[in-house]
Amino acid sequence: MSAPRQSPERELRRGVLEMVLLRVLLEGPTYGYNLVSEIASRSEGELEVREGTLYPLLYRLEEQGLVSTEWETPARGNPRKYYRLTAAGHSAFDERARQWRRFARRVDELIAVEADLVPDSRPDPRPDLEEGERS
Repeated sequence: MSAPRQSPERELRRGVLEMVLLRVLLEGPTYGYNLVSEIASRSEGELEVREGTLYPLLYRLEEQGLVSTEWETPARGNPRKYYRLTAAGHSAFDERARQWRRFARRVDELIAVEADLVPDSRPDPRPDLEEGERS
C-alpha cells in the first residue's frame, strides 16, 4: 500500500523552503523562532513553517556546511541557537536562486501557452440565448 499523496501545493512549499531559509539567512544570523516569523510575514502567511519541518532542515543545512550555529545568551532570557550562512551557503543560495528563476520562467511560459490552447470551459453566463445571439 502506498503512502498518501501530499497536495501539490504542499509539495511546492517543501521544495522552496530550503531556498527561502537561505535567503532569510543572507541578511544575517538569526534564531529558529525568528526564521519562522520572518518567513510567515514575508510570504503573507503563504509559507507557514512548523518546528517539525524547520529544525530537521536546519540540521541538514548545517551538515552540508551551508549553515553554522552559535549559542548566544541574551542579558535576559534563555540561550538561543543562532544560525548563520557560511560562504558555501551564500554560493548555494546564488546557484539555487538562478535555478529557481530559470525553472519558474519556463513554467510560467508553459502555463501561458497552455492557457491559450485550452478552450474556455467556463459555463456561459447567458445560457438562455441561442448560439448566434451570444457575442
